Amino acid sequence: MPIGVVDVDGPSMVPTLYPGDRVVVRYGARVRPGAVLLVRHPMRQDLLVVKRAAELRSKGWWLLSDNQFLGNDSRDFGAVPPELVLGRVLARVSPSVGWLAPAGWLERALCRWPLGRVPGLAARFGVFRRLSPEL
Repeated sequence: MPIGVVDVDGPSMVPTLYPGDRVVVRYGARVRPGAVLLVRHPMRQDLLVVKRAAELRSKGWWLLSDNQFLGNDSRDFGAVPPELVLGRVLARVSPSVGWLAPAGWLERALCRWPLGRVPGLAARFGVFRRLSPEL
């Protein structure tokens, strides 16, 4: 699968990603709820956006910003068709390194006892609690 590097512009994914961060994207990667994705904006397909996949609905992926105070996500433009999903963000490489896409088995292990009881451990590996699409 092809890999690329993308620069983040805008505060919609704060605190996970900040403007100026560089991320590694795996194009065509499998998507699951909780993953950070690179997608074409459904209203402006020349614009690429980074959002978190909340859930798969009948019309596509419901995407949310990590910054709860900003919109410009599925609450504004609805579900994003799968053909507009370009890839999954794997890691931040600049200005600091951070993993954003652990393997499924690692994610499950980090959410179960005993590892799930260690405060902040799952978040350090890029595992976040499932977001409610109604937010």
